[in-house]
Amino acid sequence: MSAPTLREALDALARAAVTAGFAADDAAAEGRLLSAAVAEANPGAYLEWCAQLEIPVSAQEFMDAAVRGRRYRASATPLASQAAASPSAVTTAYLDALEQVCLAAATLGQPGPDALGAASLAAAAQRPRPVFTPAPTAAGSQPNEEEFLAQAPGILADVLGRLADSQQRVQQASRAGLLDLSGLNPHVGGAFPGLSQPGSAPAPAVPAMPATPAAPAVPEAQPVPEAAAEPAEPEKTVEEWLAELDDLTGLAGVKAEIHRQTAILRVDALRTKAGLKSPTITRHLVFTGNPGTGKTTVARLVGGIYKAIGLLSKGQLVEVDRSELVAGYLGQTAIKTSEVAAKAYGGVLFIDEAYSLNGDQYGEEAVNTLVKEMEDHRDDLVVIVAGYPEPMTEFIDNNPGLASRFRTTIEFEDYTDDELRTIFTSMAAKSDYDLGEGCLDEFDRLLALQLRDQTFGNGRYVRNILEAAIGRHAWRLRDITEPTLEQLRSLLPADLTEPEPEPGQPLKAPAGAQPSSPVEFPSASPEE
Repeated sequence: MSAPTLREALDALARAAVTAGFAADDAAAEGRLLSAAVAEANPGAYLEWCAQLEIPVSAQEFMDAAVRGRRYRASATPLASQAAASPSAVTTAYLDALEQVCLAAATLGQPGPDALGAASLAAAAQRPRPVFTPAPTAAGSQPNEEEFLAQAPGILADVLGRLADSQQRVQQASRAGLLDLSGLNPHVGGAFPGLSQPGSAPAPAVPAMPATPAAPAVPEAQPVPEAAAEPAEPEKTVEEWLAELDDLTGLAGVKAEIHRQTAILRVDALRTKAGLKSPTITRHLVFTGNPGTGKTTVARLVGGIYKAIGLLSKGQLVEVDRSELVAGYLGQTAIKTSEVAAKAYGGVLFIDEAYSLNGDQYGEEAVNTLVKEMEDHRDDLVVIVAGYPEPMTEFIDNNPGLASRFRTTIEFEDYTDDELRTIFTSMAAKSDYDLGEGCLDEFDRLLALQLRDQTFGNGRYVRNILEAAIGRHAWRLRDITEPTLEQLRSLLPADLTEPEPEPGQPLKAPAGAQPSSPVEFPSASPEE
Protein backbone atom coordinates (compact mmCIF):
# COMPACT_ATOMS: atom_id res chain seq x y z
CA MET A 1 0.00 0.00 0.00
CA SER A 2 1.55 3.32 -1.03
CA ALA A 3 0.60 6.84 -0.11
CA PRO A 4 -1.32 8.74 -2.81
CA THR A 5 0.11 11.91 -4.25
CA LEU A 6 -1.52 15.10 -3.04
CA ARG A 7 -3.05 15.65 -6.49
CA GLU A 8 -4.59 12.18 -6.42
CA ALA A 9 -5.89 12.67 -2.88
CA LEU A 10 -7.43 16.06 -3.71
CA ASP A 11 -9.12 14.68 -6.84
CA ALA A 12 -10.55 11.82 -4.79
CA LEU A 13 -11.72 14.32 -2.17
CA ALA A 14 -13.57 16.35 -4.81
CA ARG A 15 -15.28 13.23 -6.16
CA ALA A 16 -16.29 12.15 -2.66
CA ALA A 17 -17.65 15.64 -1.97
CA VAL A 18 -19.85 15.64 -5.08
CA THR A 19 -21.18 12.18 -4.23
CA ALA A 20 -21.97 13.32 -0.68
CA GLY A 21 -23.82 16.38 -1.97
CA PHE A 22 -21.12 18.89 -0.99
CA ALA A 23 -19.71 21.62 -3.23
CA ALA A 24 -16.49 20.50 -4.93
CA ASP A 25 -14.99 24.00 -4.52
CA ASP A 26 -15.58 23.92 -0.75
CA ALA A 27 -13.93 20.51 -0.54
CA ALA A 28 -10.96 21.75 -2.58
CA ALA A 29 -10.55 24.70 -0.20
CA GLU A 30 -10.57 22.37 2.82
CA GLY A 31 -8.02 20.04 1.24
CA ARG A 32 -5.79 22.95 0.30
CA LEU A 33 -5.65 24.35 3.85
CA LEU A 34 -5.42 20.98 5.59
CA SER A 35 -2.58 19.74 3.38
CA ALA A 36 -0.54 22.90 3.90
CA ALA A 37 -0.99 22.75 7.68
CA VAL A 38 0.17 19.11 7.78
CA ALA A 39 3.15 19.65 5.48
CA GLU A 40 4.45 22.97 6.81
CA ALA A 41 7.17 21.37 8.95
CA ASN A 42 8.72 19.61 5.94
CA PRO A 43 11.52 21.66 4.34
CA GLY A 44 10.72 22.35 0.71
CA ALA A 45 7.09 21.32 1.08
CA TYR A 46 5.78 24.48 -0.54
CA LEU A 47 7.49 23.61 -3.84
CA GLU A 48 5.66 20.30 -4.20
CA TRP A 49 2.45 21.75 -2.74
CA CYS A 50 2.32 24.41 -5.44
CA ALA A 51 3.24 21.91 -8.15
CA GLN A 52 0.54 19.46 -7.04
CA LEU A 53 -2.05 22.25 -6.94
CA GLU A 54 -0.81 23.45 -10.35
CA ILE A 55 -0.32 27.05 -9.19
CA PRO A 56 2.70 29.39 -9.47
CA VAL A 57 5.37 28.70 -6.87
CA SER A 58 4.69 30.91 -3.84
CA ALA A 59 6.06 30.31 -0.36
CA GLN A 60 3.82 33.11 0.94
CA GLU A 61 0.65 31.48 -0.38
CA PHE A 62 1.69 28.16 1.13
CA MET A 63 2.34 29.67 4.55
CA ASP A 64 -0.93 31.66 4.44
CA ALA A 65 -2.79 28.41 3.78
CA ALA A 66 -0.84 26.60 6.51
CA VAL A 67 -1.64 29.26 9.13
CA ARG A 68 -5.34 29.20 8.26
CA GLY A 69 -5.39 25.40 8.18
CA ARG A 70 -3.68 24.75 11.51
CA ARG A 71 -7.04 24.66 13.27
CA TYR A 72 -7.92 21.57 11.23
CA ARG A 73 -5.04 19.65 12.76
CA ALA A 74 -7.12 19.65 15.93
CA SER A 75 -10.75 19.94 14.81
CA ALA A 76 -12.93 18.87 11.92
CA THR A 77 -13.23 20.94 8.76
CA PRO A 78 -16.69 22.45 8.06
CA LEU A 79 -17.65 19.69 5.62
CA ALA A 80 -16.23 16.99 7.91
CA SER A 81 -18.31 18.46 10.72
CA GLN A 82 -21.38 18.35 8.50
CA ALA A 83 -20.55 14.78 7.44
CA ALA A 84 -20.26 13.70 11.07
CA ALA A 85 -23.61 15.33 11.86
CA SER A 86 -25.30 13.33 9.06
CA PRO A 87 -23.52 9.96 9.01
CA SER A 88 -23.98 7.76 5.94
CA ALA A 89 -21.89 5.71 3.53
CA VAL A 90 -21.20 8.71 1.29
CA THR A 91 -20.32 11.12 4.10
CA THR A 92 -18.02 8.51 5.65
CA ALA A 93 -16.32 8.22 2.25
CA TYR A 94 -15.65 11.96 2.40
CA LEU A 95 -13.98 11.58 5.82
CA ASP A 96 -11.89 8.72 4.39
CA ALA A 97 -10.79 11.00 1.54
CA LEU A 98 -9.74 13.74 4.00
CA GLU A 99 -7.65 11.16 5.81
CA GLN A 100 -5.85 10.38 2.53
CA VAL A 101 -5.17 14.10 2.02
CA CYS A 102 -3.42 14.16 5.40
CA LEU A 103 -1.33 11.13 4.48
CA ALA A 104 -0.37 12.58 1.09
CA ALA A 105 0.56 15.95 2.61
CA ALA A 106 3.06 14.28 4.95
CA THR A 107 5.10 13.18 1.89
CA LEU A 108 5.67 16.69 0.53
CA GLY A 109 9.16 18.17 0.53
CA GLN A 110 11.62 16.42 2.81
CA PRO A 111 9.36 14.18 4.95
CA GLY A 112 10.12 14.31 8.64
CA PRO A 113 8.65 13.12 11.93
CA ASP A 114 6.79 16.37 12.68
CA ALA A 115 4.64 16.08 9.56
CA LEU A 116 3.99 12.39 10.21
CA GLY A 117 2.68 13.20 13.68
CA ALA A 118 0.61 16.13 12.36
CA ALA A 119 -0.91 13.90 9.66
CA SER A 120 -1.90 11.23 12.18
CA LEU A 121 -3.70 13.56 14.57
CA ALA A 122 -5.20 15.71 11.80
CA ALA A 123 -6.74 12.61 10.22
CA ALA A 124 -8.16 11.57 13.60
CA ALA A 125 -9.50 15.09 14.21
CA GLN A 126 -11.77 14.85 11.17
CA ARG A 127 -13.77 12.18 12.99
CA PRO A 128 -15.31 13.22 16.34
CA ARG A 129 -15.08 9.56 17.35
CA PRO A 130 -12.00 8.45 15.41
CA VAL A 131 -12.40 5.01 13.91
CA PHE A 132 -10.05 3.79 11.22
CA THR A 133 -12.04 2.04 8.50
CA PRO A 134 -9.78 -0.04 6.26
CA ALA A 135 -10.82 -0.93 2.72
CA PRO A 136 -12.68 -4.25 2.33
CA THR A 137 -10.61 -7.29 1.48
CA ALA A 138 -11.02 -9.18 -1.78
CA ALA A 139 -13.63 -11.38 -0.17
CA GLY A 140 -15.59 -8.29 0.86
CA SER A 141 -14.97 -8.69 4.58
CA GLN A 142 -13.24 -6.18 6.81
CA PRO A 143 -9.68 -7.09 7.82
CA ASN A 144 -9.04 -7.25 11.51
CA GLU A 145 -7.00 -4.64 13.35
CA GLU A 146 -3.78 -6.65 13.12
CA GLU A 147 -4.06 -7.02 9.36
CA PHE A 148 -4.79 -3.34 8.87
CA LEU A 149 -1.98 -2.11 11.09
CA ALA A 150 0.38 -4.47 9.30
CA GLN A 151 0.05 -2.13 6.30
CA ALA A 152 1.52 0.75 8.29
CA PRO A 153 5.20 -0.11 7.66
CA GLY A 154 4.59 0.00 3.91
CA ILE A 155 2.99 3.41 4.19
CA LEU A 156 5.83 4.70 6.36
CA ALA A 157 8.48 3.31 4.01
CA ASP A 158 6.81 5.01 1.06
CA VAL A 159 6.66 8.33 2.91
CA LEU A 160 10.29 8.21 3.96
CA GLY A 161 11.45 6.81 0.65
CA ARG A 162 10.48 10.05 -1.10
CA LEU A 163 13.08 11.98 0.83
CA ALA A 164 15.97 11.42 -1.58
CA ASP A 165 14.06 12.63 -4.64
CA SER A 166 12.48 15.64 -2.94
CA GLN A 167 15.74 16.72 -1.35
CA GLN A 168 17.57 16.51 -4.66
CA ARG A 169 14.94 18.74 -6.28
CA VAL A 170 15.12 21.23 -3.40
CA GLN A 171 18.93 21.40 -3.57
CA GLN A 172 18.84 21.94 -7.33
CA ALA A 173 16.36 24.78 -6.91
CA SER A 174 18.45 26.29 -4.12
CA ARG A 175 21.62 26.25 -6.20
CA ALA A 176 19.69 27.93 -9.03
CA GLY A 177 18.71 30.75 -6.67
CA LEU A 178 14.99 30.07 -6.82
CA LEU A 179 14.20 29.90 -3.12
CA ASP A 180 14.05 33.51 -2.02
CA LEU A 181 11.74 33.81 0.99
CA SER A 182 12.37 37.52 1.63
CA GLY A 183 9.81 38.96 3.98
CA LEU A 184 8.95 35.64 5.59
CA ASN A 185 10.04 34.44 9.01
CA PRO A 186 12.94 32.04 8.27
CA HIS A 187 12.23 30.11 11.46
CA VAL A 188 8.78 28.82 10.54
CA GLY A 189 8.29 25.27 9.31
CA GLY A 190 9.43 24.80 5.72
CA ALA A 191 12.20 27.43 5.88
CA PHE A 192 15.69 26.78 4.53
CA PRO A 193 19.09 27.78 5.93
CA GLY A 194 21.14 30.14 3.82
CA LEU A 195 18.27 31.79 1.95
CA SER A 196 18.47 35.46 0.99
CA GLN A 197 17.53 37.86 3.76
CA PRO A 198 15.23 40.89 3.66
CA GLY A 199 16.94 43.71 1.78
CA SER A 200 18.84 41.45 -0.58
CA ALA A 201 18.47 41.62 -4.34
CA PRO A 202 15.19 40.30 -5.69
CA ALA A 203 15.18 36.66 -6.73
CA PRO A 204 14.92 35.87 -10.42
CA ALA A 205 11.56 34.93 -11.78
CA VAL A 206 10.54 31.43 -10.81
CA PRO A 207 10.03 29.18 -13.81
CA ALA A 208 6.98 27.02 -13.91
CA MET A 209 7.30 23.68 -12.13
CA PRO A 210 6.91 20.56 -14.27
CA ALA A 211 3.22 20.25 -14.89
CA THR A 212 1.41 17.46 -13.16
CA PRO A 213 -0.77 15.57 -15.63
CA ALA A 214 -4.18 17.17 -15.64
CA ALA A 215 -6.64 15.29 -13.50
CA PRO A 216 -9.87 14.14 -15.12
CA ALA A 217 -12.82 16.41 -14.53
CA VAL A 218 -14.83 15.61 -11.46
CA PRO A 219 -17.88 13.71 -12.66
CA GLU A 220 -21.31 14.79 -11.59
CA ALA A 221 -22.86 12.71 -8.88
CA GLN A 222 -24.76 9.78 -10.32
CA PRO A 223 -27.88 8.51 -8.60
CA VAL A 224 -27.21 5.32 -6.69
CA PRO A 225 -29.28 2.40 -7.97
CA GLU A 226 -31.98 1.60 -5.47
CA ALA A 227 -30.79 -1.99 -5.05
CA ALA A 228 -27.23 -0.86 -4.24
CA ALA A 229 -28.13 2.01 -1.94
CA GLU A 230 -27.14 1.57 1.69
CA PRO A 231 -29.56 2.64 4.41
CA ALA A 232 -28.55 5.92 6.00
CA GLU A 233 -27.23 5.66 9.51
CA PRO A 234 -29.61 7.07 12.11
CA GLU A 235 -28.75 10.59 13.16
CA LYS A 236 -27.71 11.22 16.75
CA THR A 237 -30.38 12.09 19.25
CA VAL A 238 -30.17 14.98 21.69
CA GLU A 239 -29.35 12.49 24.42
CA GLU A 240 -26.44 11.06 22.41
CA TRP A 241 -25.00 14.50 21.72
CA LEU A 242 -25.29 15.43 25.40
CA ALA A 243 -23.65 12.14 26.37
CA GLU A 244 -20.72 13.02 24.10
CA LEU A 245 -20.52 16.39 25.83
CA ASP A 246 -20.53 14.73 29.24
CA ASP A 247 -17.70 12.42 28.15
CA LEU A 248 -15.35 15.38 27.75
CA THR A 249 -12.72 15.76 30.44
CA GLY A 250 -13.41 18.50 33.00
CA LEU A 251 -15.56 21.50 32.00
CA ALA A 252 -18.19 20.86 34.70
CA GLY A 253 -19.59 24.40 34.55
CA VAL A 254 -19.66 24.39 30.74
CA LYS A 255 -21.56 21.09 30.65
CA ALA A 256 -24.14 22.33 33.15
CA GLU A 257 -24.79 25.51 31.14
CA ILE A 258 -25.09 23.65 27.82
CA HIS A 259 -27.57 21.24 29.43
CA ARG A 260 -29.55 24.22 30.74
CA GLN A 261 -29.56 25.96 27.36
CA THR A 262 -30.61 22.72 25.66
CA ALA A 263 -33.57 22.27 28.01
CA ILE A 264 -34.73 25.87 27.51
CA LEU A 265 -34.46 25.78 23.71
CA ARG A 266 -36.01 22.33 23.47
CA VAL A 267 -39.12 23.41 25.37
CA ASP A 268 -39.25 26.64 23.37
CA ALA A 269 -39.18 24.64 20.11
CA LEU A 270 -41.95 22.35 21.35
CA ARG A 271 -44.11 25.35 22.35
CA THR A 272 -43.62 26.91 18.93
CA LYS A 273 -44.54 23.63 17.25
CA ALA A 274 -47.70 23.47 19.34
CA GLY A 275 -48.70 26.98 18.28
CA LEU A 276 -48.03 28.56 21.68
CA LYS A 277 -46.42 31.94 22.24
CA SER A 278 -42.77 31.85 23.15
CA PRO A 279 -40.45 34.50 24.54
CA THR A 280 -37.61 35.66 22.33
CA ILE A 281 -34.70 33.44 23.32
CA THR A 282 -31.31 34.09 21.77
CA ARG A 283 -29.39 31.03 20.64
CA HIS A 284 -26.07 32.81 20.16
CA LEU A 285 -23.30 32.28 22.72
CA VAL A 286 -20.11 33.86 24.05
CA PHE A 287 -17.30 31.45 25.02
CA THR A 288 -14.54 32.92 27.20
CA GLY A 289 -11.36 31.24 28.34
CA ASN A 290 -7.71 30.60 27.57
CA PRO A 291 -6.56 28.74 24.46
CA GLY A 292 -6.99 24.98 24.31
CA THR A 293 -9.82 24.74 26.85
CA GLY A 294 -12.25 22.96 24.53
CA LYS A 295 -14.19 25.90 23.09
CA THR A 296 -14.12 24.64 19.49
CA THR A 297 -15.03 21.10 20.55
CA VAL A 298 -18.03 22.31 22.53
CA ALA A 299 -19.09 24.58 19.65
CA ARG A 300 -19.18 21.54 17.36
CA LEU A 301 -21.33 19.68 19.88
CA VAL A 302 -23.67 22.67 20.17
CA GLY A 303 -24.23 22.45 16.41
CA GLY A 304 -25.15 18.78 16.73
CA ILE A 305 -27.41 19.38 19.73
CA TYR A 306 -29.26 22.25 18.07
CA LYS A 307 -29.79 20.19 14.94
CA ALA A 308 -31.17 17.29 16.97
CA ILE A 309 -33.58 19.68 18.69
CA GLY A 310 -34.72 20.98 15.31
CA LEU A 311 -33.29 24.49 15.63
CA LEU A 312 -30.71 23.98 12.86
CA SER A 313 -31.05 22.15 9.56
CA LYS A 314 -27.45 20.89 9.13
CA GLY A 315 -25.46 21.34 12.35
CA GLN A 316 -22.05 21.96 10.77
CA LEU A 317 -19.36 24.10 12.40
CA VAL A 318 -17.63 26.84 10.38
CA GLU A 319 -14.66 28.28 12.29
CA VAL A 320 -13.15 31.62 11.20
CA ASP A 321 -11.08 34.52 12.46
CA ARG A 322 -10.71 38.18 11.46
CA SER A 323 -8.64 37.42 8.35
CA GLU A 324 -11.47 35.39 6.87
CA LEU A 325 -14.08 38.11 7.45
CA VAL A 326 -12.23 41.34 6.63
CA ALA A 327 -11.18 42.28 3.09
CA GLY A 328 -8.71 44.81 1.75
CA TYR A 329 -11.10 47.72 1.36
CA LEU A 330 -14.50 48.93 2.52
CA GLY A 331 -17.45 47.44 0.74
CA GLN A 332 -15.62 44.23 -0.06
CA THR A 333 -15.61 43.27 3.63
CA ALA A 334 -19.40 43.06 3.74
CA ILE A 335 -19.38 40.74 0.72
CA LYS A 336 -16.65 38.56 2.22
CA THR A 337 -18.38 38.32 5.59
CA SER A 338 -21.70 37.44 3.96
CA GLU A 339 -20.05 34.69 1.93
CA VAL A 340 -18.56 33.19 5.09
CA ALA A 341 -21.91 33.40 6.89
CA ALA A 342 -23.60 31.66 3.96
CA LYS A 343 -21.34 28.63 4.47
CA ALA A 344 -22.62 28.44 8.05
CA TYR A 345 -26.33 28.61 7.21
CA GLY A 346 -27.98 25.66 8.93
CA GLY A 347 -25.14 25.40 11.43
CA VAL A 348 -22.78 27.26 13.76
CA LEU A 349 -20.45 30.11 12.80
CA PHE A 350 -17.60 30.12 15.33
CA ILE A 351 -15.50 33.32 15.43
CA ASP A 352 -12.27 32.96 17.39
CA GLU A 353 -10.75 36.07 19.01
CA ALA A 354 -13.76 38.03 17.81
CA TYR A 355 -12.53 41.20 19.57
CA SER A 356 -9.89 41.52 16.82
CA LEU A 357 -12.76 43.06 14.81
CA ASN A 358 -12.72 46.06 17.19
CA GLY A 359 -10.83 49.24 16.51
CA ASP A 360 -11.14 49.98 12.79
CA GLN A 361 -13.77 50.58 10.13
CA TYR A 362 -13.09 47.27 8.39
CA GLY A 363 -13.85 45.29 11.52
CA GLU A 364 -16.89 47.48 12.19
CA GLU A 365 -18.20 46.71 8.71
CA ALA A 366 -17.74 42.98 9.35
CA VAL A 367 -19.58 43.21 12.69
CA ASN A 368 -22.48 45.16 11.17
CA THR A 369 -22.76 42.57 8.41
CA LEU A 370 -22.77 39.77 10.99
CA VAL A 371 -25.58 41.45 12.92
CA LYS A 372 -27.62 41.66 9.72
CA GLU A 373 -26.92 37.99 8.90
CA MET A 374 -27.96 36.96 12.41
CA GLU A 375 -31.23 38.83 11.97
CA ASP A 376 -31.98 37.71 8.40
CA HIS A 377 -31.21 34.05 9.19
CA ARG A 378 -32.17 33.93 12.85
CA ASP A 379 -34.09 30.67 12.32
CA ASP A 380 -31.15 28.71 10.86
CA LEU A 381 -27.87 30.28 12.00
CA VAL A 382 -26.13 30.30 15.36
CA VAL A 383 -23.07 32.47 16.00
CA ILE A 384 -20.59 31.72 18.78
CA VAL A 385 -17.85 34.26 19.52
CA ALA A 386 -14.84 33.26 21.60
CA GLY A 387 -11.73 34.71 23.22
CA TYR A 388 -10.24 35.99 26.47
CA PRO A 389 -12.83 37.25 29.02
CA GLU A 390 -12.09 40.99 29.31
CA PRO A 391 -11.64 41.73 25.58
CA MET A 392 -14.81 39.74 24.82
CA THR A 393 -16.83 41.88 27.26
CA GLU A 394 -15.55 45.04 25.55
CA PHE A 395 -16.31 43.57 22.11
CA ILE A 396 -19.94 42.84 22.98
CA ASP A 397 -20.48 46.19 24.71
CA ASN A 398 -19.15 48.14 21.72
CA ASN A 399 -22.09 47.24 19.48
CA PRO A 400 -25.73 47.42 20.67
CA GLY A 401 -26.71 44.90 17.99
CA LEU A 402 -24.32 42.36 19.53
CA ALA A 403 -25.33 43.10 23.12
CA SER A 404 -28.96 42.28 22.37
CA ARG A 405 -28.09 38.99 20.66
CA PHE A 406 -25.34 37.61 22.91
CA ARG A 407 -26.92 37.26 26.34
CA THR A 408 -25.30 34.02 27.46
CA THR A 409 -21.61 33.81 28.33
CA ILE A 410 -20.00 30.46 29.15
CA GLU A 411 -16.61 30.47 30.87
CA PHE A 412 -14.08 27.74 30.13
CA GLU A 413 -11.70 27.09 33.02
CA ASP A 414 -8.10 25.96 32.57
CA TYR A 415 -7.52 22.23 32.93
CA THR A 416 -5.91 20.79 36.06
CA ASP A 417 -2.81 18.58 35.86
CA ASP A 418 -4.92 15.45 36.37
CA GLU A 419 -7.31 16.52 33.61
CA LEU A 420 -4.41 17.15 31.23
CA ARG A 421 -3.07 13.66 31.97
CA THR A 422 -6.49 12.22 31.19
CA ILE A 423 -6.68 14.20 27.95
CA PHE A 424 -3.23 12.95 26.93
CA THR A 425 -4.19 9.34 27.62
CA SER A 426 -7.50 9.72 25.79
CA MET A 427 -5.95 11.37 22.73
CA ALA A 428 -3.39 8.59 22.44
CA ALA A 429 -6.02 5.85 22.81
CA LYS A 430 -8.30 7.40 20.18
CA SER A 431 -5.38 7.41 17.75
CA ASP A 432 -4.64 3.71 18.46
CA TYR A 433 -1.50 4.26 20.55
CA ASP A 434 -0.56 2.70 23.87
CA LEU A 435 1.48 4.65 26.42
CA GLY A 436 4.47 2.58 27.48
CA GLU A 437 5.78 2.44 31.04
CA GLY A 438 7.13 5.82 32.08
CA CYS A 439 5.28 7.87 29.43
CA LEU A 440 2.96 9.54 31.92
CA ASP A 441 5.90 10.28 34.23
CA GLU A 442 7.70 11.97 31.33
CA PHE A 443 4.51 13.88 30.48
CA ASP A 444 4.30 15.08 34.10
CA ARG A 445 7.92 16.22 33.95
CA LEU A 446 7.32 18.23 30.78
CA LEU A 447 4.11 19.70 32.18
CA ALA A 448 5.88 20.86 35.34
CA LEU A 449 8.29 22.91 33.22
CA GLN A 450 5.48 24.93 31.61
CA LEU A 451 4.56 28.44 32.68
CA ARG A 452 0.82 28.31 33.38
CA ASP A 453 -0.31 31.77 32.33
CA GLN A 454 -2.58 32.96 29.51
CA THR A 455 -0.06 31.77 26.94
CA PHE A 456 -0.31 28.15 28.09
CA GLY A 457 -2.12 26.02 25.52
CA ASN A 458 -4.00 23.60 27.83
CA GLY A 459 -5.36 20.84 25.56
CA ARG A 460 -3.48 22.34 22.62
CA TYR A 461 -0.23 21.85 24.54
CA VAL A 462 -1.14 18.20 25.14
CA ARG A 463 -1.94 17.68 21.47
CA ASN A 464 1.38 19.22 20.41
CA ILE A 465 3.26 16.81 22.69
CA LEU A 466 1.37 13.82 21.31
CA GLU A 467 1.73 14.99 17.71
CA ALA A 468 5.51 15.25 18.11
CA ALA A 469 5.65 11.90 19.94
CA ILE A 470 3.79 10.14 17.12
CA GLY A 471 6.24 11.58 14.61
CA ARG A 472 9.27 10.45 16.63
CA HIS A 473 7.69 7.02 17.09
CA ALA A 474 7.32 6.65 13.31
CA TRP A 475 10.88 7.86 12.81
CA ARG A 476 12.15 5.38 15.39
CA LEU A 477 10.58 2.50 13.43
CA ARG A 478 11.71 3.66 10.00
CA ASP A 479 14.47 1.04 9.62
CA ILE A 480 12.38 -1.88 10.95
CA THR A 481 11.04 -3.75 7.93
CA GLU A 482 8.18 -5.53 9.68
CA PRO A 483 7.34 -3.99 13.06
CA THR A 484 5.14 -6.00 15.37
CA LEU A 485 1.66 -4.81 16.29
CA GLU A 486 2.97 -3.92 19.76
CA GLN A 487 5.78 -1.83 18.25
CA LEU A 488 3.33 -0.03 15.97
CA ARG A 489 1.09 0.87 18.90
CA SER A 490 3.56 1.60 21.70
CA LEU A 491 4.91 5.05 22.53
CA LEU A 492 7.99 5.22 24.75
CA PRO A 493 9.06 8.00 27.13
CA ALA A 494 11.86 8.94 24.71
CA ASP A 495 9.23 9.68 22.04
CA LEU A 496 7.90 12.54 24.16
CA THR A 497 11.20 14.42 24.27
CA GLU A 498 13.16 16.09 21.48
CA PRO A 499 16.40 14.10 21.11
CA GLU A 500 19.67 15.94 21.53
CA PRO A 501 22.02 14.92 18.69
CA GLU A 502 25.65 14.38 19.53
CA PRO A 503 27.92 17.29 18.58
CA GLY A 504 28.44 17.30 14.84
CA GLN A 505 25.92 14.50 14.28
CA PRO A 506 22.74 15.55 12.42
CA LEU A 507 19.53 13.58 12.66
CA LYS A 508 19.97 10.41 10.62
CA ALA A 509 18.36 10.50 7.20
CA PRO A 510 16.02 7.69 6.13
CA ALA A 511 17.43 4.51 4.67
CA GLY A 512 18.16 4.88 0.99
CA ALA A 513 18.65 8.64 1.09
CA GLN A 514 22.08 10.00 0.20
CA PRO A 515 21.97 13.68 1.00
CA SER A 516 24.95 15.80 0.15
CA SER A 517 24.33 17.94 3.20
CA PRO A 518 22.95 17.27 6.69
CA VAL A 519 19.19 16.80 6.87
CA GLU A 520 17.43 18.90 9.48
CA PHE A 521 13.81 18.55 10.53
CA PRO A 522 12.51 21.66 12.31
CA SER A 523 9.96 21.35 15.05
CA ALA A 524 6.35 21.88 14.02
CA SER A 525 5.23 25.47 14.36
CA PRO A 526 2.91 26.01 17.33
CA GLU A 527 -0.70 26.47 16.38
CA GLU A 528 -2.16 29.93 16.68
